[in-house]
Amino acid sequence: MTKHLQRDMESLEREIITQSSLVEEMISKASRALYEVQVDLANEVIEQERAINESEVKIEEDCLKILALHQPVAVDLRETATVLKINNDLERIADLAVNIAERTIGLSHYPNFHIPAALEPMTKVTVSMLRDAIDAFIDFDTEKARAVCKRDDIVDGYNREIINEIYGLMQTDPSLIKPALHFFSSARHIERIADHTTNIAEDVIYLTEGEIIRHRHKETFST
Repeated sequence: MTKHLQRDMESLEREIITQSSLVEEMISKASRALYEVQVDLANEVIEQERAINESEVKIEEDCLKILALHQPVAVDLRETATVLKINNDLERIADLAVNIAERTIGLSHYPNFHIPAALEPMTKVTVSMLRDAIDAFIDFDTEKARAVCKRDDIVDGYNREIINEIYGLMQTDPSLIKPALHFFSSARHIERIADHTTNIAEDVIYLTEGEIIRHRHKETFST
């Protein structure tokens, strides 16, 4: 690796780590805004979107610049490709955090709606998945990345629990249908965040081992 390539790769790593920290903060804020129904906090999340989008474009441009100027091979090529994919997933996660914030604002008009208890542990697992996925990227730690993929099933379980509770609420009290749908969408967004985080963990495995496991991690990690 040339000195110029090493410098640019280190800069790229710093950028994606900073971006992931900001996105993790957005998820945490959006989740807390949802289960505490805090409109001000939800608005903070929405206001962060522009900065995330600008950073996403900058990281993509830097990846393409590295590919064009340095023509990296082997691990450096895989790392650049991995950062491109992680960057895309982080931007989508940020979009989902904004969607949760917007649903929270909708929920604020229904103070009698009871937030299902499974939300808090569901969001805690999801946030921890993102944190561990990025740590796995930093450390080239496939064991940690595989553990992240396994935790996706835990989030799915919480999501099913929430869906069942929401259906029950709507059947017993039709006046709760609108807020229940707002919350249903929010829970679905959190589940999608966990899916994108799983993508990041799978990309770390590709980076370290050169193995593409997307679309088959369920069978890979069930054994």
